[in-house]
Amino acid sequence: MSEVARETVVVIPAYQAERTIGQVVSEVRQLGLATIVVDDASRDLTGPRAQAAGAQVIRMPVNRGKGNALREGLDRALAGDCRWVLTMDADGQHLPKEIPRFLEAAAQRVGEILIGNRMENPRGMPPDRWLTNWGMSWLLSRMAGVRIPDSQCGFRMIAREVLERLELSANRFEIESELVVKGARAGFRIATIPVSSVYQRSLSFIQPVADTLRFFRFLRSCRRGVKSGS
Repeated sequence: MSEVARETVVVIPAYQAERTIGQVVSEVRQLGLATIVVDDASRDLTGPRAQAAGAQVIRMPVNRGKGNALREGLDRALAGDCRWVLTMDADGQHLPKEIPRFLEAAAQRVGEILIGNRMENPRGMPPDRWLTNWGMSWLLSRMAGVRIPDSQCGFRMIAREVLERLELSANRFEIESELVVKGARAGFRIATIPVSSVYQRSLSFIQPVADTLRFFRFLRSCRRGVKSGS
């Protein structure tokens, strides 16, 4: 195992993922990586199956959204001595076999924030998702001052110093946008890693209207921050 792998903790926020979480955790653990699964008050066997596969499981008492679950997992990871945290989804859309790409990039220190990029080969991505992702990425790239082709991809690797410096507060899916903008404005380097575009016939917990409104509220808060000089 490489030195970077020994210094990396994988954090997986999960909700109602009993069908996929066991395989995801098992494949991550086969790479020798410590794994934390944050079970966001699932009503199925997500937690037990993640634990059986070898993950440390944090059970949230009530469902509070991906952002809250992810922040809980990041705090637990940082309580140890890891130097990197890798985040991925529980539904099988991020392939553990592609994690070594992130580890290699981290070892080469190409950036402090490494973001998966599905847009180089988006085959399999539904057209509405592609269009939404392209639009959000274009807006966030302008706000961050750096081109980010797939800003909504949650398959990421983040250096400890980034997480210790940034104050993340988003509760739901907009946490990915928050990390990108705050990280870029803090001067951290952002690099992209090509990953596969995998979409399965599974239940999605994205709420198109509500989450889009949260995204634009987040953008407004960013603009106010620029105007106030914060």
